[in-house]
Amino acid sequence: MTPDLFEQGSERLATHQARAMNNVGSGDRSAGYGRVHEPGSLDLTHGRILYLEDVHVSFDGFKAINGLSFDIAPGELRCIIGPNGAGKTTMMDIITGKTKPDSGQVFFGSTIDLLRHNEPEIAQLGIGRKFQKPTVFEQLSVFENLELALKTNKGVAASMCFKLNGTQRDRLSEVLHTIHLADSVTRQAGNLSHGQKQWLEIGMLLMQDPKLLLLDEPVAGMTDYETERTAELFLTLKGKHSLMVVEHDISFIHTISDIVTVLCDGSVLAQGTLAQVQADERVIEVYLGR
Repeated sequence: MTPDLFEQGSERLATHQARAMNNVGSGDRSAGYGRVHEPGSLDLTHGRILYLEDVHVSFDGFKAINGLSFDIAPGELRCIIGPNGAGKTTMMDIITGKTKPDSGQVFFGSTIDLLRHNEPEIAQLGIGRKFQKPTVFEQLSVFENLELALKTNKGVAASMCFKLNGTQRDRLSEVLHTIHLADSVTRQAGNLSHGQKQWLEIGMLLMQDPKLLLLDEPVAGMTDYETERTAELFLTLKGKHSLMVVEHDISFIHTISDIVTVLCDGSVLAQGTLAQVQADERVIEVYLGR
């Protein structure tokens, strides 16, 4: 990272430390963002959980990502908007290891170079991705879906002998309440509504205890009620996890966003509060319309 980004990151880390002191009780999971880096943990001492600098990707001569640079702070909820073809999906593909860029840097925390890792390794590092269409085990119950998603030894012998311990049961119960499905624990996943399936898949990601969640158009196809509850869910997760939300629903973004990044032609066109980017003539021209 460049010295100016280190300095900016340190300032943002100080802000999160102040919030943690004011808002976090003993034992709360978001308390960790204010701590000095410990060996073996994700290094957040420079106030960045995700950092991209001058990233380029071309497909058959088409520049899908063209000098993309931006970063996300620990515990931040960042919304990403932009026209179709802006590079939003390709950006997430790069972060998760599905696509390797032609050049540039992509770091998780201050020290983990994501370009040196493949998709499974990146997931194990603590980055979870949710695609637009929900993917759950429809023949299994809500409880069984979450149980399968636990971070455990998935070997045949270990799976046959597996039994939930008290800590895992508590965690599963916590996630059920967080995703608004505590009353549907025994329901078959295939019988859930579209919005509930989305919540269940988010819950399955949460069972992996990710540090960063990438969410692609999470409220597409939801009812107004489901969209409202999803906003509540994301605001609950904010601070405990870092979230990157790619979405086209501007009213939903208005409810959840602090900072909005606008992508266009593979790079950042504008960034700021939703009101600021909505007033930007360039954003109006290429995305919002008049």
